[in-house]
Amino acid sequence: MKFGVVVFPGSNCDEDMVYVLRDMMKQEVVKLWHKNTDLEGCTHIVLPGGFSYGDYLRSGAIARFSPIMQSVTEHAAKGGFVMGVCNGFQILCEAGLLPGALLHNDSRKFICKNVYLKAEHTNSKVTAQVPTDKALQIPIAHGEGKYFADAETLKAMNANGQILFRYCDSEGKVTAAANPNGATDNIAGVCNAGKNVFGMMPHPERASDKELFNEDGRFLFESIIQN
Repeated sequence: MKFGVVVFPGSNCDEDMVYVLRDMMKQEVVKLWHKNTDLEGCTHIVLPGGFSYGDYLRSGAIARFSPIMQSVTEHAAKGGFVMGVCNGFQILCEAGLLPGALLHNDSRKFICKNVYLKAEHTNSKVTAQVPTDKALQIPIAHGEGKYFADAETLKAMNANGQILFRYCDSEGKVTAAANPNGATDNIAGVCNAGKNVFGMMPHPERASDKELFNEDGRFLFESIIQN
């Protein structure tokens, strides 16, 4: 198992992700520059959060054309693991590797705070070790984090188990009040039909160290490593 964290111009959570994977989870990790096409033998590709290309045009819309994304797309087509967090999620949606789109928050404001989310099921590499009866406290930091998918797409996603996380309150109840950005059906994270490409807006890497008094994000990383 070898993780590759892709770095775009404007990535600002790459070091956070490397730190958690390397120092907390004791995994082999390399950083992959967006202009390169060699994945350096990585089995697990991670697109971190940030503001790739300054979020000009739409978040992720320019980054999806970076040279390395062709290799990431080929890796995913072969069943390889790919995960995007926040801006990484936006890039995967723009690249067509995940269904739906990320729109401006309903408030039209950048939101940075802790939220709660719950796993919908344990039938994925990201959620396998996540207790479905626990509300995970994970921070968000985005201006375009409102997940949107049309009714037909949502129907297929529900049938295929592609919805991984929903925003909830501290007791695990999925309510409109617990939805920080207006996301369709409180959706906070999804996967593709093949369950090898994953995306989520909350930042588990910012909730995986006891020094931060929150280790809820470790459930996700432990799931990935053990599955």
